[in-house]
Amino acid sequence: MIIRESVTVGGKEISFETGRLAKQANGSVLMRLGDCVVLITAVSTSERPHMDFFPLTCEYVEKTYAAGKIPGGFFKREGRLRDNETLTARIMDRPLRPLFPKGYKCDTQIIATVLSADPDNPTDVLALTGASAALHISDIPWAGPVVGIRVAQVAGEFVLYPSFSEIREATIDLVVAVSRDAIVMVEGGADEAAESDIIDALMFAHQGAQPIIDLIERMREAVGQPKRSFKVEALEEAHAARVAQLADADLKQAACIKEKHARYDAYAAVKTRVLATLQEELGEAAYLANEKLLKAEVEHRKAVVVRTMVLKEKVRIDGRDTKTIRPISCEVGLLPRAHGSALFQRGETQAIVTTTLGTRNDEQKIDTLLEDSWKRFMLHYNFPPFSTGETKPLRGPARREIGHGALAERALSRLIPGSDEFPYTIRIVSEVLESNGSSSMASVCGGTLSLMDCGVPLKAPVAGIAMGLIQEGKDVAILSDILGDEDHLGDMDFKVCGTKDGVTAIQMDIKIEGLDRTVLEAALEQAREGRLHILGKMLETLPSVRPEINRWAPRITSIKVKPDQIRIIIGPGGKTIKGIIDQTGCSVNVEDDGTVNVASHDQAAVKRALEIIEGLTAEPEPGKTYKGEVKRIMDFGAFVEIMPGIEGLLHVSEIDYARVERVEDVIQLGDVIEVKLVSLERDGKMRLSRRALMQPPEGWEPPPERERRPRDDSRGGDRGRGRPGGGDRRGPRPPR
Repeated sequence: MIIRESVTVGGKEISFETGRLAKQANGSVLMRLGDCVVLITAVSTSERPHMDFFPLTCEYVEKTYAAGKIPGGFFKREGRLRDNETLTARIMDRPLRPLFPKGYKCDTQIIATVLSADPDNPTDVLALTGASAALHISDIPWAGPVVGIRVAQVAGEFVLYPSFSEIREATIDLVVAVSRDAIVMVEGGADEAAESDIIDALMFAHQGAQPIIDLIERMREAVGQPKRSFKVEALEEAHAARVAQLADADLKQAACIKEKHARYDAYAAVKTRVLATLQEELGEAAYLANEKLLKAEVEHRKAVVVRTMVLKEKVRIDGRDTKTIRPISCEVGLLPRAHGSALFQRGETQAIVTTTLGTRNDEQKIDTLLEDSWKRFMLHYNFPPFSTGETKPLRGPARREIGHGALAERALSRLIPGSDEFPYTIRIVSEVLESNGSSSMASVCGGTLSLMDCGVPLKAPVAGIAMGLIQEGKDVAILSDILGDEDHLGDMDFKVCGTKDGVTAIQMDIKIEGLDRTVLEAALEQAREGRLHILGKMLETLPSVRPEINRWAPRITSIKVKPDQIRIIIGPGGKTIKGIIDQTGCSVNVEDDGTVNVASHDQAAVKRALEIIEGLTAEPEPGKTYKGEVKRIMDFGAFVEIMPGIEGLLHVSEIDYARVERVEDVIQLGDVIEVKLVSLERDGKMRLSRRALMQPPEGWEPPPERERRPRDDSRGGDRGRGRPGGGDRRGPRPPR
């Protein structure tokens, strides 16, 4: 049975279809918005009972044929996922995963395939919504639905499902996952937005998503597929009570140890002791039958003890109250050859962050589904295993590293000066050296300090803070600057980045059913207070941007030429610009608007390159004196090259005050002489004078105008490129 439903949201029609494509999947939905078409499938197979985690995989794949493109490179097929595909897969995973039943261990895979793409509409939120619909109509146990919806603030107004052009103009751009009653996930950036505007945007998205939730519910009713039975194996109540009796007091004592590894060692000792006692009390056979459940119960008691401490005693794992930020220390300029460097430490989280400046040649080419683009600001986040005291093979960046780097990059990107003001390519690298919560936020803080140390004129410094939440019924505790354990045992991971004036990036993941407006407002206000405290500590170390860029960074000098002179600088096949680079060793980049950027560590080389470029593009000015080479001699005068490839006529009457019978009596071919540009005609012909630069002889009087008029020079006398009869002055010229 084919089922089709559609709904209009934000003035755009979104359609859903199931029952026609991919029918062997447990659930499949075809979504369409404009000319965008995305197929989303959900499959859940056999259980892997011995696994300690839920094996869920979310994939998002953009097929190049969707945009009428053939993949570039040697292999003409899709290969490694682009970063934006990985980030979209994370957007799908984060709100979907918590809604599967606890203890569900069946291999589950959700794949969103972009089959058609248009230049107006993003497809990432369609993938999330389609995944929710596919799961909801399937037999897979899942507590949805949720809806992915993008909200942007454009010209002061909120827009749902904005186009790409509207996103580029937006001051707020958020991807939001909403359930019937609450917000469950947020990812996005803003232009120093007020917290109240962020809340209004989230509520606008929540309200706008309700018709889509109604549609998904109608589809489920129409499909009528019952959910497969699933029962979580539970420990007997008597055994659970005994675990609590044996473990709680010691777990609470261990939880008060501030140092991470010492605390983990204490937890492990408690677990070992409790399990040994239970093995002795239950006997070998009964213990082995319940061993896995008993171990899980000890871990559960740890969460219960920590959460109770926070809610009832208002004391956190490391002894802080809910608002206190861990001790912060900062250091800048610690790496002598890096262009900018900073060490940021907050509690047991430490990151060394560097800034490197490059030229336009260092920009990253982004091969997107719709068009290619160039990226001049990059932030890369690395999370080596030693940062948590572990050993793992070093491979390429994992999804988590790509996601954390994208969040930190988004936090800083709107504060980076434009290329017209600061014509550099900028790369930030964050190396996490220790991790105990909020390493991505340490990357934001360290990134700001390294940029300032490098001399990048940031519009304002940015800091980031990770907020947490523990909620049991009506008891709520909002936690500032959470530890790794508080992230794991809590109900929310809410990262907020911004300046003193507003929010620049936000990321939120909820493990419970969702948050209402009151809790969101309180969390954002507490995050603002924490952010201002962190900014204060950062500015104590480096109060302002360095007045000059680092001495090891390339110096870029910019000049402006007329757009129609660009081809003169580049030359045929790039010959001229390559010649400038070879002669000077500088990097030379020419923008479409005529901006020429010359970069080098050697200022003398930059000066030489600029002189060549200025010589190539200079315009002759009447009344100005030039030193030129005699290129041709005629009966009526000589042609003198006053600029590279630009010649003018020095008439025989303008060579000297005395009468000149033969040109060769005064000047020779190849002589370098000074001449004055007397006139520049509309047809491009130039009249030069050597006599005008000489002192007139005593008693000399200018002849009547009729006698001073030069003879006809129609046989020559142009400002062409070294050939009689004219020529385009703006043709390619070799560098001097």
